[in-house]
Amino acid sequence: MSDEKANLFKHHSRTIALGTAAALVLLGMSAFALVPGVRSADSGAASRLVAVAQPGLKATPPRMLENGAPFSFADLVERVSPAVVTITAETMETGADEAAELPAPFRDFFNQYGQGRSMTPHKAISAGSGFIIDRGGFVVTNNHVIANARKITVKLPDGRSYEAKLIGTDRQTDIALLKVKADKPLPSVEFGDDRQVRVGDWVVAVGNPYGLSNTVTAGIVSSLGRDLPGSGPYNDFIQIDAPINSGNSGGPTFDLRGQVIGMNSMIVSPTGGSVGIGFAIPATTIHDVVGELQSHGRVDRGYLGVNIQSVTPEIARSLNIANPKGAIVAEIVPGGPAATAGFQQGDVVVALNGRNVEDARDLTRHIAAIPSGAKASFTVIRNGQQHNISAKIGNRPDERVAANDDGDSRDAAQSMGGNAVEAMGLGLAAVTPETRRSFNIDAGIDGVLVVRVDPNSDAGDKGIQPGDVVLSVANKPVHNPRDMAAQVSAERSAGHRTVLLLIATQGATRFIAVDIGQA
Repeated sequence: MSDEKANLFKHHSRTIALGTAAALVLLGMSAFALVPGVRSADSGAASRLVAVAQPGLKATPPRMLENGAPFSFADLVERVSPAVVTITAETMETGADEAAELPAPFRDFFNQYGQGRSMTPHKAISAGSGFIIDRGGFVVTNNHVIANARKITVKLPDGRSYEAKLIGTDRQTDIALLKVKADKPLPSVEFGDDRQVRVGDWVVAVGNPYGLSNTVTAGIVSSLGRDLPGSGPYNDFIQIDAPINSGNSGGPTFDLRGQVIGMNSMIVSPTGGSVGIGFAIPATTIHDVVGELQSHGRVDRGYLGVNIQSVTPEIARSLNIANPKGAIVAEIVPGGPAATAGFQQGDVVVALNGRNVEDARDLTRHIAAIPSGAKASFTVIRNGQQHNISAKIGNRPDERVAANDDGDSRDAAQSMGGNAVEAMGLGLAAVTPETRRSFNIDAGIDGVLVVRVDPNSDAGDKGIQPGDVVLSVANKPVHNPRDMAAQVSAERSAGHRTVLLLIATQGATRFIAVDIGQA
């Protein structure tokens, strides 16, 4: 064989060998997990993934390790799972009468022969998860797991079962605290610091999906600070991709140290099963709420007495604010702490006790954390000027129920459209005694009634609806349709592309920045 052919053969052999090795590594990675930790033994790299093969087995796929952490979660699970419990809640339910939806003759026939479902209350049992946080028997779970329960039972993995006493619940954060009495100390877990958790960190979830006790799943943190619709203003959920299913509610989420960094509470799913989008209440929130429930049996939150909104870029432009951050005051509760302190509608709160306010949710959480009776200092922007306001924080009262309008009032609005003044795609009419009755408008509300909305307008896109009342335009009160049209025209002539409207809708007020185009 010539030297040229020999060199070519060697080159091809080397290429084939390297290709085969690469294929083996890829196959190995698909079959084994990546676990945090290993430092390369032959280098100074602080954190590098290396393949570790078993001696004497040439074809063994590599295990991927980093910084010396164990390949398996078994030790962690063995240590924490004794403190993860099954919680069953016994409630009384009344079934709907199936025959009630049938036409009258058939309904009578069904009732005569006892075919309709009985309305007699019956016992119902639901199951969830929980975890023991101290050896004396305090147990944490979700409020929705034990809501309206007549009897709550806590069952440990070792088979022991106890009837639990409800210490307190907090519906706003969906947290409940239970207490069981045992003849000896119980296994428990400790809280970690979720503020140290990063996206991509490993987590382990333990719970009872579909009644299967102490099922363990693992995954990573997918996102932090999730704000979920309908979850209230006091939670910033940790999103995880460890599979979560029905029955996991109330179970703990652990970090690799075996500390609780969250409580499994919600899933987003088109089918009701896990699709890798689960949400856990952060440990810091649980810790604070549990402390309040242990001390008082309830959670007391600071209260300012305002209805606020986040400052959007549109609202910021309409107010000539450079930085679209903070919370704008849309409504002030008469006689509340804010009213007493001198807050005004349209004030933009940009700082609380020297700390910048990001948005309405941020402000709500930090006010809630201030004890009732304490003084708080607010920095607000009012008419382009910065002001400092000192307010004495109150104690949050029960939630107010907002009035809902009905279909008849919407129809009444549509019937008035022929006489309405037009502005920004809105049909506008005066607020009269008749419209007050039709739309259940408070006597104290003075403004302009929206009776028609162009669905192709920016106002329609922003959610303005017939029956809403415009209270002010660019922070200037309006009292009739022509007044409002003139104010909008003046804003357009001044070169403003958007105008800030204060809207009263369904018992509450809110600011909406609406595009009015160029002059």
